[in-house]
This record gives sequence, structure tokens and C-alpha cells, in this order.
Amino acid sequence: MGQHHDHAGHDHDHHDHGHDHAAHAPKAHKHDHGHGHSHGHGHGHHHHHGSSNETRLALALAITAIFMVVEVIGGWFSGSLALIADAVHMLTDAASLALALVALRVAKRPADALFSYGQARYEVLAAFVNGLALLLLSGWIVFESIQRLLAPAPVIGSTMLLIASLGFIANLASFLVLRDGEDTLNLRGAMLHVLGDLLGSAAAIAAALVILATGWTPIDPILSAFVALLILKGGWRVTRESAHILLEGAPRDLDTGALSHDLAASVPGVAGIHHLHAWSLTDKRPVMTLHAVLDEGTDRDIALGAIQQRLKAQFGDVHATVQIEQVACAGDGCAPAAHKH
Repeated sequence: MGQHHDHAGHDHDHHDHGHDHAAHAPKAHKHDHGHGHSHGHGHGHHHHHGSSNETRLALALAITAIFMVVEVIGGWFSGSLALIADAVHMLTDAASLALALVALRVAKRPADALFSYGQARYEVLAAFVNGLALLLLSGWIVFESIQRLLAPAPVIGSTMLLIASLGFIANLASFLVLRDGEDTLNLRGAMLHVLGDLLGSAAAIAAALVILATGWTPIDPILSAFVALLILKGGWRVTRESAHILLEGAPRDLDTGALSHDLAASVPGVAGIHHLHAWSLTDKRPVMTLHAVLDEGTDRDIALGAIQQRLKAQFGDVHATVQIEQVACAGDGCAPAAHKH
């Protein structure tokens, strides 16, 4: 439970409104322990899915790594850029799957004094790195495609078709293994690499068929560039979403202003909500801290329980730390209520 105390303490440094906080802090924390236990069950559930994703990632990694070697050799012998590009892509795929796998294992470590929230954020970091890799890879393939169009090279269509077909089967197997895992940002980043590969193999098959039928080799770099642009789109989305979490952005479906108004309007005795901060540990675990100003005479524990219930009803397994302030409206005492919305 170290994290509750930690964060509340941190919040006070920023927003201390006087002695009231210190006086009431222990009570708010004491009540929050109950919430902490219910939050704990969520972790167990998360781990169950995590082990399923771990097996899936390990299997996809094995398929990808083995086939990458085959594709490098095939691309070298056939002279196909589509195959070489696909092999380079498979190398980054293998790296991205390994990264996702390591992150998943690290994320399962329990919270300790150094990482009071646990290390689940490693999964988001892996998704961010994978997203950046997809962006760089797309750029490289487009650049190489332009070079090939300017200076066409001979391509052996039959070798290219054989290797691309085997690659398609290998990538399809990896994709199907990952597709049925629990949808997390980390797994999505890894899956996008494999999907990009699958499209790359399909493009290489199409290019090989065109070359065998017509001898027109520019189709090879043209289709490679087209696939790169598809990869670019997915890579940008994963990079943007993971960067938002790493920068402590509020969950995208949460409007902090509207939530403050909602709590003040729906929970009896709450005069106002201020210093509401919301962020995410991962794409599945929202976290929140807020200060609730109560009307004079309102029972603190009942109000705190009602706030937690309201948050749970709206966000499910949210990890919320609530600071209670009870202010008699006289002189300066009313200052916090001014922040009400």
C-alpha cells in the first residue's frame, strides 16, 4: 500500500492549503486501504492474461527468428528488395517480440520500495520503442524503394515467389498466435510488426507473380513502398498512445473538468472537487488523486465511500487516492472551496 501514502504526500507538496490537510490525511488513507485490497484482485487477473500473452509472444518470436534467416538467404539469392526489406522487417520483428516479452516479464514483478506502483510501465515503454522502430523501418523501406526505381536491379521471380510464400505462412502463424491474446498496448505494438510482415510477404508474392508473368521488376519496390506506408500508420498510432501514457496524460476517455462537476453534483455533502489529477500506469490501469471539500457537518467516511463508489461505477478498477477537506465557511477557511471546479 506504499503507493497511496507516497502519492498523497507528493500531492501535498504541490498543493498544501494549510493545516487542514495534515489533520485529515490519516483518516482518508485509513479508509483507502479497503480500496487498495479490491484493487489487488485486479492485479491477479492481469497476471493471468499476462502469462497467456507471454506464451504467445515466445511462440511468435521463435517462428519469426527461424524464418528471418531463411528470408535473408532467399532475398540475397533472388535479388529481391521486397524479400530483403521483409527480412530486415523480420529482424526488427524478432527484436520487437523479444522486447515485448521481456517487458511483460518485468511488468509482473511485485511493487517494492523503489517501484511503489510495480513495473507495469515497462510494457508501455516497450510499445513506445516498438512504435518508433516501425516508423524508422517504414522510412527505410520507402527510401530503398525509391533507390530501386531509379536504378532497377534484376530479380529472380521463382525464388522470390517460393520464399515469399513460405514467409506468408510463417507470418500468418505468428499473427494468429498473437491475435487471440489479451489486447494490451505492448501486444498491439508487437502484433503490428508481425502484421506489417504479413502484408510484406503478400506484397512480395504479388510482385513475384507480376515479375514471372511480365518481367516488369519495378513492381517489387512499388509494392514494398505501399506496405511501408501501411506500417507507418499503425506505428504512428502505437507511438502516440504509448507516449501519451509515458507523459502522464489523462486517460483519453476521461474529462477531468466534467468528472469534478459530476462528483460535486452527485455525491451528497461534497461542496467541490479540486486538484484532480488523472493518469495511467498502463493502457488498462487508470490512477487518480483528488481533493474533496465537504460541507460542514458532512460525515467524512460516508462521503469518502460515496466518492470511491462513484469512481468505481464510472471507471471500474481505478486506483484513486482521495484527500478530504472539511472547511467551515468563515474568513480564509473557504479558500479551498473557491477551487471547487
